[in-house]
Amino acid sequence: MLQQTQVDRVMEKYHRFIKRFPTVEKLARAKRSSVIKAWQGLGYNRRAIYLQQAAQEIINIGRWPKTAEALQTLSGVGPYTAAAVVVFAFNSPVTMIETNIRRVFIHHFFPNRTRVTDRQLLPLITDTLYRKNPRLWYSALMDYGAIALQHVTNPNRRSRQYTRQSPFTGSDRQIRGAIIRLLTVERRLTRAQILRRLGFAPARLQEQLTALSAEGFVRQTRQLYSLA
Repeated sequence: MLQQTQVDRVMEKYHRFIKRFPTVEKLARAKRSSVIKAWQGLGYNRRAIYLQQAAQEIINIGRWPKTAEALQTLSGVGPYTAAAVVVFAFNSPVTMIETNIRRVFIHHFFPNRTRVTDRQLLPLITDTLYRKNPRLWYSALMDYGAIALQHVTNPNRRSRQYTRQSPFTGSDRQIRGAIIRLLTVERRLTRAQILRRLGFAPARLQEQLTALSAEGFVRQTRQLYSLA
């Protein structure tokens, strides 16, 4: 939920989501439409599908993967998410990097450098890792990067990984999100009804309806669209 989404947007949704799906079994066996509805307000809805698919894969395996390598075999789980789960769920001392950790290490170790790569940062993160309690250490680093460094120009702008997020208004993300939000309220609508409600250009709307259908978000039955 925290991927590309601020904490204050996540907190309320997180508690509601956990209450709705308190176990991996309940999440795995839920209707996809229920999972997507519970996710609304967070954006990047593909994460909801990945999360449910990962739950289903865990059920099929019959146990929780406990290494970063094993976790990365699950749907939607990349290097950072895998490392974060290992650190915060199991308190295991693995090397982890995310935006606030990156900010701290660029600020202190590369004060006058630009185009700093994660490859340059990772050995430093490994060498400074507090192995007796990595969960506490990384929590402190992330808080420091998010709060204490607010007074300085964002060091991450000097990272090679830094990219500005594209505008949301008028983007495909806006159209996709609007379609899904509408279908969480109206169970079934025709293309014409969706077009009237949302007002996007017909060709762009159809393009995203087709993409959402192909990706498993939306189901088309004859002339009607609904959440999958």
